[in-house]
Amino acid sequence: MTTELTWLGHGTWLIETAGKRIVLDPFLDENPAAPLQAADVQADYLLVSHGHFDHVADAAAIANRTGATVIANYEITAWLQSKHAVQNVLGMNLGGGVQLPFGHVKMTLAFHSSMLPDGSNGGNPGGFLLTLADGKRVYFACDTAVFEDMRRIGAAGIDLAVLPIGDLFTMGPADSLDAIRLLQPQRVAPAHYNTWPPIAQDVQAWAADVRQTTAAEPVVVPPGGKIVL
Repeated sequence: MTTELTWLGHGTWLIETAGKRIVLDPFLDENPAAPLQAADVQADYLLVSHGHFDHVADAAAIANRTGATVIANYEITAWLQSKHAVQNVLGMNLGGGVQLPFGHVKMTLAFHSSMLPDGSNGGNPGGFLLTLADGKRVYFACDTAVFEDMRRIGAAGIDLAVLPIGDLFTMGPADSLDAIRLLQPQRVAPAHYNTWPPIAQDVQAWAADVRQTTAAEPVVVPPGGKIVL
C-alpha cells in the first residue's frame, strides 16, 4: 500500500491513501499557484485547519458537489452547515482524534488566528497528525508559528512533516528549522510560500539549510508535484 501526496499550491494538499482522497485546506479557484480548479477535484474527505479564506475558500463547493465529509473544528463545520448547506461534517477540537476508513486523524495545536471570511468566529486554528492505515504518520502543521510542543507531536515518529515557510503570516525558513529539530521527522516538505510576492522564498536555499542543520531529508515539489510514502 502506498500513499501519494500532491501539493496543489499554497496550503492545499491532496492525500490519496487506502482508496480514499483527502483534500487539505481547499483553496484553488483564486489561488495563482494552483495547478487545477475546484471543479476538477474529487474528494471523500476535506480537512480544514482554520477559517481564513485561503484555506476554506473552496470547501463548501467541493463538499456539496462530491458529498465529501468536512473535518474541521466545530465552529467551522457549524458555519459550513448553516451558511453553505454542507451536509456531511465532522466537528472536532484541539487534541481530539477520530478513526476513519483511511486512518486516524488528530487535531493538533497551531498558533495563528482563524476568523472566517464573513467575520464569523472560526474557532481555534489547528494542524493535523494523520496516522494512516499503512502505519505511516504525516503531520501537517498548517498555518502556525513554531512552538515547543512540536517536540511532543513528533515523539511518536513522523514519516513526513509539512511545514509553512512563507514567513509574514506563518513561521519562516529560519523558524521552520527549529520546528524540524523539535519534530525530528524522516522527511519534511515546505508549503505556504511563493503564492504571492509577500511570502516568496528561496526554497532551494531552505532545502540546503535543512540538509546542513537537521537530520531530516527535504522534499521539494512544484504545484502538482507528488510525494510518495
